[in-house]
Amino acid sequence: MEDETTWVIQAQQGSDEAFTKIVETYQKPVYNLCYRMLGEPEAAEDAAQETFLRAYQNLHRYDTSRSFGTWILSIAAHYCIDLLRKKKFAVFSMDAENEDGAVMELPDASSPDPEAESVKREQRDRLHLLLKELDATDRAAVIMRYWYDFSEVEIAQSLKLTVSAVKSRLHRSRRALAGMWQEETPRTRPERRIYETPAF
Repeated sequence: MEDETTWVIQAQQGSDEAFTKIVETYQKPVYNLCYRMLGEPEAAEDAAQETFLRAYQNLHRYDTSRSFGTWILSIAAHYCIDLLRKKKFAVFSMDAENEDGAVMELPDASSPDPEAESVKREQRDRLHLLLKELDATDRAAVIMRYWYDFSEVEIAQSLKLTVSAVKSRLHRSRRALAGMWQEETPRTRPERRIYETPAF
């Protein structure tokens, strides 16, 4: 994106206005990544702010041959991984009330049908809970691949892993998520609430 490259160059030269434009462009994807990693709006907001602070402080290190979006989302992912490792984040407090759904699918935000959208929202919430069962690095790899369409090479660069390690983590995580999804489905049929929250 030509404008974006211009803003980055101007921000590297000290333009606060250019950096504000960068923040406005990336605040939603950065916040969403942090929310999917951390599971709480306030924690995600704080992490997003910290991400932009770190990006601002390290703009001189940004390699313009690399996608800026990839770079800033990598900062966000690393910060969230550090938080999760330090705090062993508390169990997600959301009260999960899910309809049974046999198919694991990522939600499509463009659905015009309110009932279908409600089901997808419940599936998204349920998938979010399952993501919390993954190791922090695995969770970051899954989010980068399936929500942000990072290539395996970009994930490897972002998380300082080999490409084969990324492939292995993604494969293992997909199997784990599919297994947990199938395990939960029968339990939701007799009763709508899930009372059991697996601990870390």
